[in-house]
Amino acid sequence: MRKRLTGVMLAVAFAAGPVAGQEYGEFAQGREVPPPAAALAQRDRVGPINDMLERRLDELLPRLMRESGIDLWLVINREYAEDPAYLSLVPEPVFAARRTTMLLFYDRGEGGGVERLTVSRYPLGGLYEAAWQGGDLDEQWRRLAELVGERQPRRIGIDVSRDWAVADGLTAALHERLREALGPSLTERLVSAEELVIRWLESRTGDELAAYPGIVALARGVVTEAFSGRVITPGVTTTDDVAWFIRQRFAGLDLPAWFMPYVNLQRPEEECAPETPFCGTSGVIRPGDVLHTDVGICYLRLCTDTQEMGYVARPGEEEVPAGLRQALADGNRWQDLLTAEFRTGRAGNEILAATRAASEAAGLRASVYSHALGHFGHAPGPTIGMWDNQEPTPVQGDWRLHADTAYAIEGNVKVAVPEWEGRLVQIKLEQSAVFDGERVVYLAGRQTRWHFIR
Repeated sequence: MRKRLTGVMLAVAFAAGPVAGQEYGEFAQGREVPPPAAALAQRDRVGPINDMLERRLDELLPRLMRESGIDLWLVINREYAEDPAYLSLVPEPVFAARRTTMLLFYDRGEGGGVERLTVSRYPLGGLYEAAWQGGDLDEQWRRLAELVGERQPRRIGIDVSRDWAVADGLTAALHERLREALGPSLTERLVSAEELVIRWLESRTGDELAAYPGIVALARGVVTEAFSGRVITPGVTTTDDVAWFIRQRFAGLDLPAWFMPYVNLQRPEEECAPETPFCGTSGVIRPGDVLHTDVGICYLRLCTDTQEMGYVARPGEEEVPAGLRQALADGNRWQDLLTAEFRTGRAGNEILAATRAASEAAGLRASVYSHALGHFGHAPGPTIGMWDNQEPTPVQGDWRLHADTAYAIEGNVKVAVPEWEGRLVQIKLEQSAVFDGERVVYLAGRQTRWHFIR
């Protein structure tokens, strides 16, 4: 068994950057901006990723299979048509299925752990035992059927789902071939592994939670760098320039962005209507502008999602106008109202309704659209509102909250700004956090001060 992920390894991974829990807005008050932490080299990421995966397979998977009532789980996919769950199950440096790749997980019961087999032409390293040495495709399917038949599971989980894309990775052709190979008796035992897949993808282990703050800090550090005088020259730099700087900076740090960074601006003379979902335009950045960005990276197989706000100083200004400072404070107040409603076992729709009621009682014009984080940026878990639907979301919104799950605390408030003659500014915030079963903890702090660009 490989050595577990240690604090020393994590320190090496993130030692170059600011302390994860610090408020990055504090760094943005002047021109001096700390560089983002250095990411591990590609080769050096293999150990931490595989150590975290081994812990998940050894300790998390058995519990989740028993909770969901799955005795044997099959993950079957082909090159260029990978199951969404596949890359969360295989060790580095694997990053695609090869030919037809079959994974078999069999729960041997309490104390016996989960047997992990691969029925594939290419081996997958020490985390899986190879149960087939190669041959033609028909032989591969026969061998899979033999392995399943020898174990006689009561319920065989397969990745088919009507409502959750991440749990619908078994293609129609492979599903048909599987049924042919298993025969009538075993086919009758096939059930959707939907619950198991969602719980597997949404659950975070202690190792992952130890690594996550540094990953979020990497993303926030790039935002702080972008929203500074090093990058922005008022009257010259455009919002697109800043967005592409962020993307190029992530590429330079060897951090994959899972969507194109977004930067927009608001200014006093451009009305933000109460009914408009999102306020902001693109163009040349000028003094007095309010800036917003939305960025997300994935590193060590964990994804982030971050939105923060910046203000471009007018000549002679030494601080952000008081009305805008209050607007950001209102945004933080909205975050507090949302996270106070997190309770184990509560559905996303219930959290949404309670947060909306609390926001209205507090006099906040708020919109909520939070989602889970993990192996995907938009990960499975309870949906807590959507930007275009503040009413209950069927199915995904009915999913219930579990401990040790991560979320993007995402939404916005619209606040009247006295310095803008009472016109509205939209404060759009998003920070990565974990729910530990009792409280929500921001993984690398949250923005409580404006990025002040001068």
